[in-house]
Amino acid sequence: MRTYLLLLLCATLYGSNFIFGSLLLQEFPAIHLSAYRLAVSSVFLIGYLILSRRMIRLTSGDIIYLIPLALIGMLLHQVSFFTGLQTIDATTASLILSLSPIVTALLARLFLKEPFTLRMVVGSLVALIGVFFVVSQGRGLHVSLTTGMGIMFICMLAFSGSTILMRKLTEKMDALGATAYSTLLGCMLVFPVAAWREPHEQSSHSLGWWVLLIGSALLIQGLCAIIWNNQIRKVGAAKASVFLNLQPFVAMLLGYFMLGTPVTFTQVGGSTLIVCGVVLSTLQRLPKNSSYNKQLRINEG
Repeated sequence: MRTYLLLLLCATLYGSNFIFGSLLLQEFPAIHLSAYRLAVSSVFLIGYLILSRRMIRLTSGDIIYLIPLALIGMLLHQVSFFTGLQTIDATTASLILSLSPIVTALLARLFLKEPFTLRMVVGSLVALIGVFFVVSQGRGLHVSLTTGMGIMFICMLAFSGSTILMRKLTEKMDALGATAYSTLLGCMLVFPVAAWREPHEQSSHSLGWWVLLIGSALLIQGLCAIIWNNQIRKVGAAKASVFLNLQPFVAMLLGYFMLGTPVTFTQVGGSTLIVCGVVLSTLQRLPKNSSYNKQLRINEG
C-alpha cells in the first residue's frame, strides 16, 4: 500500500507539472525556464548521489548513451514542453503526452525487440481516436509542427525516445545515477541555447516566482525521480506506468480550479478513450501461479 501511495503521489505531481509550467511561463521565457529548472534538479540529484555515496565513475559506454539521452530527454523534451505550453492549455498538453506509454512500447518493439501484442494494437487505436477528438475539437485534424500541439507531439516523442535510451543505459548503471548525470548534462546544453534564443531575459523576478520555480523543480524533477526509481523496482514498470494515466485528469482538474481553463465534453470523452487505450496497452496480467506472484506473496507476508 505504501508503494502504491507513493506512485500515486508521483503521478499527481507529474500531472500538476502542466499547471505549474503554465503559471511560470507568465513570468519566465520558455527556454530559460527549462534551464533554471534543470539547474535546480541537477544540484538536488547530484547532491543526493554524493550524500548517499552512490557516485560512480562514468565509462565510455555510459557516455555513448548519456549524450543522446541528454540531447533528446533533456534538451529537446524540456524545451519543447515549455515552448508548447505557451500556446496550448495544460489539459490538451497532458492528453497529448499521455500517448507516451504506447509510443514507448512501439519504439521498444523496434529497437529493443520487446513484444507488441494484439492488446497493445487495440489499445493504441483506442487512444489515437481519443487524441483525434481532443486535438481536432470536431473541426478536422490540422496539426503543424510549428504550432503548440505539434510541438507537444515532438515533446511526447522525445520523452518516449529518452525512455528507450534510459532502459539501455540502466543496463550498465544505476537508474538514479543515469537520471542525475543526464539531467546535469542536459542543463549544460540548455543554458547556451537559452542565451542564444532568448538573450534579453530579465533577472529581476519576484521572490514568489523563484519559490514556485525552485519548489516545483525540487518536487517534480528531483524528489519524484528518486521516489519513482525506488518504487518501480518493487512493482515493475508495467504496474507503475498505469499510475501515469492519472496525469490528464490531474491537469484537467487543477487547470479548471487554478487557471480557470474550461473543460469541454470533447476533452472528457477524448481523455476517457486515451486512458482506456493506454491502460489496455500497458496493463499486463500475470499467471496466477507464476514465480513472480509467489515471490511477491512471500515478500508481502
